[in-house]
Parts: sequence; C-alpha cells; structure tokens
Amino acid sequence: MRRWILVVCGCAFVGLQPVRAQVTTGAPRAAAAAPARLPVRRVVLYKNGVGYFEHLGRVRGTQTLSIAFNTSQLNDVLKSLTTVDLGNGRIADVSFNSDAPLARRLDAFALPLGDKPTLVDLLGALRGTRLELRAPGRVIVGRLLGVERRRAKDDVPKDEVTLVSDAGELRSIELTPAVTVKLAERASVDQVSGYLGLLASTRGQDRRTMTISAVGDGSRDVMVGYVSEVPVWKTTYRIVLPANAGAAPILQGWAIVDNTIGEDWTDVELSLVAGAPQSFVQPLSQPVYTQRPVVGVSRAATPAPQVHAETAAARGSSLSGRVVDHNGAALSGAAVTASATTGRRFTAVTDGQGRYAFPMMPAGNYRVEFVLAGFQNVTIERIYLDSTPRQLQDTVLAIAVISETVTVTGAAPRISDPRSSRLVGPRGGGAMGGDGAAAPTVDRAAVEERVAEMQATARGEAVGDLFEYRVAGPITIRMNQSALVPILTSNVALERVSLWNDRIGGARPLRSVWLTNTSGMTLDGGSFTVLDAATFVGEGLIEPMKPGEKRLLSYAIDLGVQVDSKKGDDSQRVSRIQIVRGVASVRNEQRSRRVYSVRNNDAAARTLVIEHPIRAGWTLVSPAPVESSLTSYRFAVSVGPNASATLVVDERRPISTEIAIADLTDQQIALYVADNGETMRLKEALGPIQSKKAQIASLTASYEARQGEAQRLNDDQLRLRENMRALKGSAGERRLLKRYVGQLDEEEDRIAVLQRECSEIDSRIGAARDELAAMIERLSLDLDVDDAARQ
Repeated sequence: MRRWILVVCGCAFVGLQPVRAQVTTGAPRAAAAAPARLPVRRVVLYKNGVGYFEHLGRVRGTQTLSIAFNTSQLNDVLKSLTTVDLGNGRIADVSFNSDAPLARRLDAFALPLGDKPTLVDLLGALRGTRLELRAPGRVIVGRLLGVERRRAKDDVPKDEVTLVSDAGELRSIELTPAVTVKLAERASVDQVSGYLGLLASTRGQDRRTMTISAVGDGSRDVMVGYVSEVPVWKTTYRIVLPANAGAAPILQGWAIVDNTIGEDWTDVELSLVAGAPQSFVQPLSQPVYTQRPVVGVSRAATPAPQVHAETAAARGSSLSGRVVDHNGAALSGAAVTASATTGRRFTAVTDGQGRYAFPMMPAGNYRVEFVLAGFQNVTIERIYLDSTPRQLQDTVLAIAVISETVTVTGAAPRISDPRSSRLVGPRGGGAMGGDGAAAPTVDRAAVEERVAEMQATARGEAVGDLFEYRVAGPITIRMNQSALVPILTSNVALERVSLWNDRIGGARPLRSVWLTNTSGMTLDGGSFTVLDAATFVGEGLIEPMKPGEKRLLSYAIDLGVQVDSKKGDDSQRVSRIQIVRGVASVRNEQRSRRVYSVRNNDAAARTLVIEHPIRAGWTLVSPAPVESSLTSYRFAVSVGPNASATLVVDERRPISTEIAIADLTDQQIALYVADNGETMRLKEALGPIQSKKAQIASLTASYEARQGEAQRLNDDQLRLRENMRALKGSAGERRLLKRYVGQLDEEEDRIAVLQRECSEIDSRIGAARDELAAMIERLSLDLDVDDAARQ
C-alpha cells in the first residue's frame, strides 16, 4: 500500500483547509456551472467492516467538485477526510448539507406541535385563530377558544370545539367525521403548510452531497480520500481434486465484495486486506446543542411575613430529559425506569416531544433503563441524584439490528474448451433441451483443465502484520450490487486422508485433505468447497494460513471406515526411590494404554489420521506421532482395502510421594523389600532398619507385658487390704489374716522384680531408638528401580 494511505487512516491532515458545513470563502467560484462529480478510483476493504475510498479527478482553473454519500457514511467521512490538490492549486473549502434534528427544528417552529400530531393537537395549538366549521345544516364562524373532551351518556369521550363569534357568542360543536374545519386566515394556513413541509422533508432521500472547491491555475488532479463503513468482504475457496493421479490439486480463492455506498464503482483499483486496523464511530455530522441554564428576570424582593412549617422529610430531587434517535428525532412512548439501590422503582413514559420527568425522588444512586420497541435498550448503571431540584439526562436510542437478505442474480458463465467443440457448460438462451437437441454432457477432465488454466485477478502482498490482495486491472461494481472476484489460483500440495478423534463422535471418521499452502500467499479464513472428478463431494471451513503452513481440512463423513477406541491395561509400579536424611521420596510411574482398532470396508486403501489428546502430566512413550497440535498427537495409520489395522498408544505419568523413614511400618518396609527383591541395595538399606524396628517392637512388647503384670498385682493388693479391714479378730479370722499377710509379701517381692526389669528394658528401648535414629540419619540412597531390576 502507498505510504500516504497510512497518513489518511491516521487522520493527520497537515496544511489542509478545515471542513466547514454550509459556508463559503472569498475565493472565486463558478456560480453558474453545477459541481462536477469526482469519481471513486481506488477502494481498499478491510476485515473490520471499514473501507478506504480514494476519489481522483482532473480540474481546470477554479472548479467545484461533488461527492455523494449516504447519511450513514458521513460521520466516518468527516473523521478521516483528506483533500489534496496535486498541482498548482489549493482546496479552498469543503461543504456538505447538514440538517438540524427534527425535534430541534420543531421546537423553533411557531406551532408547538410534535412530529405526530392529531387534529385535536393541531386545534389546541391554533387557539385564537379564526375558523369556519361546517356541519350538516349548520355553519359556525369565529375565533377558536379551545377544545374540550367530555364524556357522553354512553361513557364514550367526545371532543367539542368552542368558537367565539364576532358578536361575542360562545358556540360549541362536537367534532365528528361530518364536521369540516377550515382555516379562515391566511397566516394560519401558511403556518400549517410550513409545518407539514418540515415533516415531509424528513422523508426525503437519505443522501448527502459534499462540495469541494479547488482554486488554482491550469489543469491538474485533485485527490480526496476517506474511510467509510462497508460490509465485511468474505473469502471462499474451491479445492479441485483431480481424477488423474498424476495431476496436481488446485486451490482457487474468491472474494465476495458488496458495494453499498452512494455511487457506482466504475473501473476502480480494488484491494482486499486480510486484517482489521483499529476504527470507531464518532457522531460528527450531527449538530450538537448544549443545555443552557434558564435564568429568570430579576425583580425587587418585597419583604413579607414569613410562616415556617415544620420539617417533614428531606428535600427531594427531580430527573428529566429527552429520548431521541440517532438523527435527533424525538421518540415517544419509550419506557423509562429508575431503580434505586434501596429497591424503590420509578417509571415514566416519554411524551410526543420525547420528554420524561421524575418530579420528586429521594437522593441516592439510581440505575436508569430506556426501552422502546424497535430500538436497542440503553441502561445507565449509575446516576447519583443529590438535592439539586432538577437534573437532566438526555439519551439516544439506536435502531435495533435488522436482518437483511440480499439476493444477487447474474448470468451463469459458459465454460468451453477452445481446442475442441465440446460444450462443458449450459448453452445461452432458453431452457436446456427446449429445442429438442440432445442435452450436453460435461467432460470432467476438460473442466479440470480449464480450472487449472484460469488466472487469478489479484496479487498478494504483505503489509506489516496484514496481507493485501490487490486485484489486477480495473473492476466495476454498481451501487447496491455484489461481485465474486477471483483472488487466487494455484497448485497446492495435499494428501487425501481420513480424520478421527473423540470430538467427532461415533465410529466414522471425516474425509479430509492434508493441505500445505504452497501458493506463496496468506490464505484468509473462510469456507471451502471440494470438487472430486469435477463433482461436489463436501465443504468446510478454513482458518487463516500463512505460506508453507500445513493444515487438516475436513469436508465429509467417511462411510467406508470404522474406528473403535478402547482403554488398555493400566498399571502402576515404583520406578525410583531416593532416601535423604530420613525422608524417602518414592516415585511411582502410572502407565496407560489406548488401543485404536480400524476397519476399512472400502475397495480403496485409506490413510487414517488419529488425533490422540495431549493430557497434562502424561508423557508419550510410543509410537512417534507424525505431527502434533496444541491439543493432540496425530498418528497416521495406513489401512489396505477391506483390511484392518491397530494403533496402540502408550503413555506414562510420574507420581511422587514423600514418606518419613521413621514412620514406616514393618509391613510397609517388608512390602518395599518384597516388591523389589531383585535390588540388593534396597534390601541392604532397609533390612537393618527393619531389624532394628523389630527389636524395638519386641522390647516394647516385653516392657508392656511386665507393666501389665505389675498393675494386676497392685489391684490384687488393694483387694487383700480391703478384706483385712473387714476381719473381727476370731480364731478363724486370725488364720485368714496371716495368709493375707504372706500373700502380700510375695506380691511385693514380685512387684519389685518387675520394676527392676522394666527399668532395664526401658533403657534398652532408649538405646535401640538412638541406634535407629542414627541409622536413619546416616542412610542415603538413590535407586532407579527399573535400572536395578534389569541388572
């Protein structure tokens, strides 16, 4: 793209005269001649819905030029307009027809009416005007006093008009379809005519004309460039798979371009850019009015006696404003809801002038919603109302999006082979076969040859991060018409495959092509259609592709192949043990297998691409994929005609666990040693610890047994002493007392022995534990169990 185009898009207009609305300068201008039309010569369309338009024309001396726009274009044009006199001249001024909003013009009109008045509204605005009312058998002439609505006996409202005659009589008549009203004064007739003309002007053609005054000498060129909103251009491709195995596949690209601006594109230079530069809409064409305060006429204050009432409530606030459309026209019937954070809601409906008002509202934060059928809803999340008596909130509602269907009609092209008389397309004229001749047949090979010979009318060029398709030669697209422009024809490298993954669902894979972009151009995203032997076989979507990039493109279901996916045997085993300073780090390895069974029921061989998901934490062991995406491994499986094949995918995932050696139970130690009996180093490291822990367990059991026996003896001594206190001193009781004393002596001796033995065992347990702690502290081991098992 040209360097100065970037200046245009950036809106840096150094040294140019400013755009002015409906103004003239002192420069001489041709008064008699109508402005010459400045045609569009270059169009650049972008993917974000904007286009750059360049008008170029030749002027002689001082001349005015004109460019026609739709009203919807004007904001973008004013924001980005650049005008350049390319010779010995200058641009004196630029003007365009700009109208104030209808509501603003109606406010300035003598009749206080809105844009949708009724007869009663009109008569109410004409109070004091001389009227002539005619009813069957009755004529009333006088000045209009007013219109009053009354309720009849049937409870139906009736409108009555009251006139004051020249004699001072008050006469009323009911407004019925039989009553005619005539304005009896010329001034009133002119006022109503002017009002109706103002309403009619808003229904005029949605056109704006920009006039450019070029001042200078001699013949020279004038260039005008600007940005405008346009439909997004679309891309669609054709992939032609040849019937002949030796022929090269063909990729053909087309761009769909729509001309919706205010004039024809005749012999323009067209460029299509696969990119979206930043752009926005700013309402510059609409006159903007500010809200000025109303200040009353000051009057001298006369003191008067004051009566002060007690305070009943805090002072409230009021909220009001107008609701209009994007042209400034008032919108009546819009529902306005103000919701306070306390839960209270206030509602209002706009009147004929689009006005609404909430007279008394407590101070606080409010959420205000504006709703009207046919327009987009507007919500103002937060408006703070203080004690100010009147606060304004004007709102513009945009028209809701309307779905349109554009039908493009045109003649079907006839494709013929210049080297023979074979007709490979429909004949021009009436219905095929209508003349009794045999229906033409299609030579599929000839179609492929002609497609291969077609040359694209665009050349590609990188523009920074964007890519431009510049259409070679001038192109013409009439106003409100569309065109299908060929932008690419190239041989490409591709492989016919079938594609299967879990996301497809079902056992059938998708017919696909593994396409490599060898066209040398960036392919824009869009749809594609596949032709095999000159016959439609499917279609799909393609995302943008850079030159040299390889992509899988699916277009149909492969009914000849079935795929079954099953989970294989999963296992888990210890793969590594590392012991440092009493902590054992044990790494287990989880192994997973997935088995894909493929059956080809077709008479032709298949290459099946299976996408296996990439799982976080898992490592692929086998087999090696042909390629990988961000989410999947891709494996290619060749399956012969009426044959089967199997793909087994092995994966591993490490799981690490840390265990304190001192907390290991005998069963855990025995398990590690037993599971890895082949590893002598592990046995040697854990065997002494196991023995020492067993010794400590044996000593502990012996200690606890003696402690238990001593406790039982103590309990028995308590029993004996209780019995001894119950004896009364008889001969038999004295003998029993003697026996109790002897038994207590024996138990005391045994308790002394048990206490001595417990003390010795406790010392031995303490020493064993110190030895175990030292052994654990000295233990250091790093063992690859898999390597050790293989030795």
